[in-house]
Amino acid sequence: MTNYILKRLGQGLLTVFLTVSTVFILIRLAPGDPAVSYAGPLATTEQLARVREQFGLDRPVLEQYWIFLQQLFTGNLGTSYSFQAPAMQVVSERMPYTLTLATAAILLTAVVAIPLGVWMARRPDTNRELGVNVLTIAGQSMPDFWTGIMLLTGFAVLIPLFPASGFATWGGLVLPTVTIAILQIALISRMVRREMTANFAAPYLTVARSRGVGGPALTWRYAMGNSAIPVFTALGTRFAAMLNGVVVVEVVFAWPGVGSLIVRALETRDYPLIQATVLLTSLLAVAVQLVIDLAYPLLDPRVRLGKAAAA
Repeated sequence: MTNYILKRLGQGLLTVFLTVSTVFILIRLAPGDPAVSYAGPLATTEQLARVREQFGLDRPVLEQYWIFLQQLFTGNLGTSYSFQAPAMQVVSERMPYTLTLATAAILLTAVVAIPLGVWMARRPDTNRELGVNVLTIAGQSMPDFWTGIMLLTGFAVLIPLFPASGFATWGGLVLPTVTIAILQIALISRMVRREMTANFAAPYLTVARSRGVGGPALTWRYAMGNSAIPVFTALGTRFAAMLNGVVVVEVVFAWPGVGSLIVRALETRDYPLIQATVLLTSLLAVAVQLVIDLAYPLLDPRVRLGKAAAA
């Protein structure tokens, strides 16, 4: 187990390093000049030169990358151009909002999608199952920005039940959470239905029925027990993706999270802020994937991580 964890940590850190290095290169290849974004379009040539010298943008790219590597291993990725504060500090202040939104969305998804998928699997080829299946396909087809705008119009403007933007109260969490969860519920419920349908037709379940097992025990202990790993993996993967910032939803609802922050950083060509955001979200995503892997033996005792790692 220890060897497996160390191996996965090494793989994760290598992934993070390659990710932030790739982003370092891509943002410098992209069109636009951070000096112009910082000084303004009316800045003189001398002013732009001073800004480039101040932020080290006048140095060769290889020298900039070497400085970046030194900063990376010390955890200090420089000062944000637009906030004039340490980039990691700016991202760390926004991350709790994204974590709150992602946690609320994935919990709502799990609470609704798993029972819904089981319900559809137990009623295959019925009119009710067909109707719910059509609704999940519709939820899967609706873009996040359209869903958010419709919910915003309906429940914040026409019927002012919830705040339209921000996170001043806990009510402000409802609409963005539901917006994210609609798509996730559609995806996860259909996956649960597929896994449960396959398990209901499996020989081991026929044996369990012949032994008198039925009702909730047959559904949740036997069928869901064998579907737990793919379902948990899907939920964990979606949660890790949310930690990168649900950009469209955060912009629609003016949510003060990482997604809206990265949009501003890209608009202003704020290199340190972009790099700090990618670093922190990549580390969190790797941590979530490691937790998912370590949870496999708890979900299925047949899984042995140490032996898998040794193989």
